[in-house]
Formats: sequence, structure tokens, C-alpha cells
Amino acid sequence: MNFSDDKEFVPQWAKTVVWYQIFPERFKDGDLSNNPAIKDIAGADPQELPKSWEIHPWGSDWYKLQDYEKANGEPEMWKHILRRRYGGDLQGVINKLDYLKDLGITAIYLNPVFQSPSLHKYDGESYHHIDPNFGPDPEGDRKLIATENPLDPSTWVWTSADELGLKLIEEAHNKGMKIIFDGVFNHLGYNSFAFQDVLKNQQKSSYKDWFIIKSWDDPKAGTKFDYEGWFGVKSLPELKEDSTGIVKGPKQYIFNATKRWMNPKNKGIEYGIDGWRLDVAFCIGHPFWKKWRKHVRSINSEAYMTAEIIDVPDKVKPYMQGDEFDGEMNYNFAFASAEFFFNPDSNSKSATQYNKNLENLRELYPKEVAYVSQNLFGSHDANRIGSHIVNRGIGNFRDWEEYFNISNALNNPEYSTRKPKYEDIILQKLFVIMQMTYVGAPMIYYGDEVGMWGGNDPDCRKPMLWEDISYENEVFNADGSTHVPDKVEVNKDLLNHYKKLIHIRNDNPALQLGTYKTLHINDENEFFIFERAYKNEKVIVVINNSDKEQTISIPILKGKCFRDILNLETIKEANDIIVPKKWGLILKECQ
Repeated sequence: MNFSDDKEFVPQWAKTVVWYQIFPERFKDGDLSNNPAIKDIAGADPQELPKSWEIHPWGSDWYKLQDYEKANGEPEMWKHILRRRYGGDLQGVINKLDYLKDLGITAIYLNPVFQSPSLHKYDGESYHHIDPNFGPDPEGDRKLIATENPLDPSTWVWTSADELGLKLIEEAHNKGMKIIFDGVFNHLGYNSFAFQDVLKNQQKSSYKDWFIIKSWDDPKAGTKFDYEGWFGVKSLPELKEDSTGIVKGPKQYIFNATKRWMNPKNKGIEYGIDGWRLDVAFCIGHPFWKKWRKHVRSINSEAYMTAEIIDVPDKVKPYMQGDEFDGEMNYNFAFASAEFFFNPDSNSKSATQYNKNLENLRELYPKEVAYVSQNLFGSHDANRIGSHIVNRGIGNFRDWEEYFNISNALNNPEYSTRKPKYEDIILQKLFVIMQMTYVGAPMIYYGDEVGMWGGNDPDCRKPMLWEDISYENEVFNADGSTHVPDKVEVNKDLLNHYKKLIHIRNDNPALQLGTYKTLHINDENEFFIFERAYKNEKVIVVINNSDKEQTISIPILKGKCFRDILNLETIKEANDIIVPKKWGLILKECQ
């Protein structure tokens, strides 16, 4: 399928935004009255409820066991961390929209907000209700939900949490921000209305054909109930598919829930979300996505759909042909960037190789896909960029499955959980210069901009750092031993760097919409120069990835006057330009 320039399939707004990914339970507790109780976590992993449980202190040392946790007497740290709830909610996101606006954020991606007992919400009880503990009246909401027939959308109620979700959408829109929800359509949770009905009623259930049932409870036949969980995880029963995609029952439910959040109460699409991020999109067959895309675009022709497909580019390609997704969570950009900016020795790539990797990604899909893909580094499924840099050399990010395990401090005692040092932060800053000037929509994982650190899940899901909260020093290791105290606080210098780069991107259409051209590469001196051009505007970006200051001659600049909008300097008669080590320039011709 070919698409001409005048008939692009991506929404144009998605080329211009800077994304911010929020993990709601860990972002901000805006309403202390709705915090979960122990009964609200029943059904989440680990399945057994603890004897003792409390809301976890927001500013506590991450690996320090609280007294209530010690009372449970369990040696497994992962159980303690999975059970923790800090109280983050939608009111907390609403309260911090001004913070995001000041940072320069123009689009928000929310990890799952739908009803679920877990901290991550990927085990949804439904797709059509915001989690009651994210809203102002959890008990009242649950009573309302109990009155519904989930198969009949005309009986669906709007809970107080749902209404707060609509308020968040409206407030974000009022501040000029787009917002998308996480669609987890491959599976439901163990607690879901559908699966619980199957558990209770077995083959008599109205939902018996929704899941992949291996065997039913049948004393005569001597069989016990068994089913397929996503990658064997029993808290995530998978929805059934056939040759046409997800089967009729759950498909219709997903379509109804999709419309509910895109055009709530039929008031208009301006009151709904602006698109979706699709979880484990590679686990669902292409026929479903093709139908779902048509459904989404029939509701809102400018809706954005971005997929989680962590695979080699050739395997991602079929999803990006205009009839399924607009873009992706661009882990391949992160992998290529890690190899150039961070990897030492045998896993490192030269500027020439980095340029070739980026070129391959730009040219693999219809060209507009690159402009709307979310150029990230960290996420809720990867170690944070600061800790990645601290641990550079332990493996290669591109080797996803292997790296996923070795970058987890609970699994790997050699993984360093120390705070990034000055020289580590410099490397993060250099990556941000690239991220904010390259083709694609940059995406920041909450807290990276203030210097949060942590290994892979669960450590990448620490509570957000806020200046009005007092934080204990981190002194505990994953195994309970201690280390030299690390001060936990907002890194204002790093925050200001992010803010400056985000505003540079927002203020220069060439960085959002412009063509891309590599101008000069020098592998020996590790610098990389490219141009972004749009209409009459040109921006030249110089990246010095070496450990020494470089004096660079760029023919296109000779005899002209340029303004370095990053370092706020004017370069006249630009013959030779000095670039500090591990730093960059962003040049615009003087007006």
C-alpha cells in the first residue's frame, strides 16, 4: 500500500507534540480519601493477601521494609514491592497539569487507568470504568458498577471516577494537551466481570467463549478448570482469537468501550481521549487491528494509535502500513541511541553505524510513521535512563529479553542501584539534545526529567519526586544490605535542561515537521551533524559524543552568522566551531 504526501494516514498533530508518560499510581496522590484498602488489592499478584498492610509512605527509601511489611515475615522482596500502593490517582494528575504545561509537555500517555486490583492496572476488571480508587468515591462507585449488565452498554453508569477521568481530559485539553489511554485488549484480569462469571458458572457462563479454556471443572471426567494466561501468567486470562481476530463477544465489548472514552455520553469527540496506546499489540492478530482502526477513525478521524511492539524493525513493519497503527513506542530508536551514546567496547556503534540505523528506521515504513512514533528511552518496562547509564556495559539494550533480566536489581546482584553522578547526568543531557531535535515525537517517562533512577520493573516505578515532599536517603540495597546514602531530591539543573530542550522543539517547526539530512559524520572524533528544514527555516544540530572538546569545520556554515539556541551564543563568520565534550549545538541562521 502506497500513500502520497497529500494523503498521509497519521494525524498531523501527532508530529508536533512532546509526550509525557505517566504511571498513575506513582505520579501524585491528589486525594488522600480514596487510597486503597487491603480488600482493594485482592486478586492482584501475589495472589495471597498479606496479614499486615498499609499505604506505603511516598518519601520512603525504596528498598527499606516498613514495619507492616516486616510483620508479614516474607523473605521475598518482590512480594513486598508488588503489594505496595502509594495512593497516586487522577486528581494528582490534574493537580500537576500546570507542572507539565510549564515543562512544555503537549501530550500525555497514561498507563492503564481502568478498574483493577494491581498497582499497574494491566489486569483490568473492565475497560469501561476508571479504577474506583483513582476517583473520589471508591465504595459508591463499586455499588454503582454492581447494578450494570456489562454486556449491555445502555446499562453502563458513569461513576465518580469516570467523571473525574472526563474532567482530566477536559483540563488537559484546556491547557493545549492531547491525552491517550492505554488499551489492554489482549487479556482481561482475573477479577474481571467476564472471567469471574466463567469461574462461577463454567460452561453455562455467557462469557464461556471469551477466553482460551483448556479444561472445565468436571468431576465425572476428572478434569479441573484451566485456561491460558498471557505468557503463562494466570492473573491475565487471554481473550480468544480466531482467523478474524478477537472473537465476537469480547470484540464487541472492546468496540463499545473504545467509543465510550472517545465520545463520552455522545457529547462530542472534543470531550474524549485523543487516541490509544495499545499494549502488547504483537500478541493480537492483524485482522482485529484492521477492524479496530476503522472503528476508531469512524469516531475521530484525527485519533492517534500507537503500538507496543518490541521487535526487530522488519517484524514491526506490517503494523505500520496505514491500516493498523500510526506509530509505535520507538524502542528501536532507544536501542540505536544506547549503542551510540552509552555502550562501551564491543556493544558500541560508531556515528556512521548510528546514522545508518536511524536511516533504516526512517525508511522502513511510510515516511510519516517516523514523525509520529514516540521516541523514548525509558518506560515502565525498562530501567530508567539514569540507571542505564550508571550500568552501561552490563549488556545491550537491544537484546530485550536478556537485558530485561540483567537490568533488574532483584534478579542481578551486580546491577548498581546507586544515584547517577555528574558524569552520568552529562550523558543523559546529551541524549536529550538528540531526542528533542531528531525526527519523531519525543516521549519522557515521568521523573526522568528530575533525575529519578532505578533498575527495570519494579524499580522504574518509584514514586515521582516532588519538591514539596521530604524523601529519605536511599541506603538499602535489594538484598537488605546498606550502602553509602544517596540523597533523593529533584535535580533542578537536569529539569531546566529538559525544559529548555522541550521549548526549543516546541518553538521550531523544523524540529517537528522538517525534513532530515545528515550533513557530516566523523567516526574518529565521534561527532554527528544533521539538518532539519521546514519551509524557510533550517536548524543544524551538532552532536559531539567524544570525551574531548572538538573544533569542527562545517562548510555549509562558512562565512555566515548563526545563533546557537541551546547555548545562547552567536557564531559569526562561522569557519571553525568549538563544541564541548559530550555536548551539542543547535544552530539557526541569524535573522
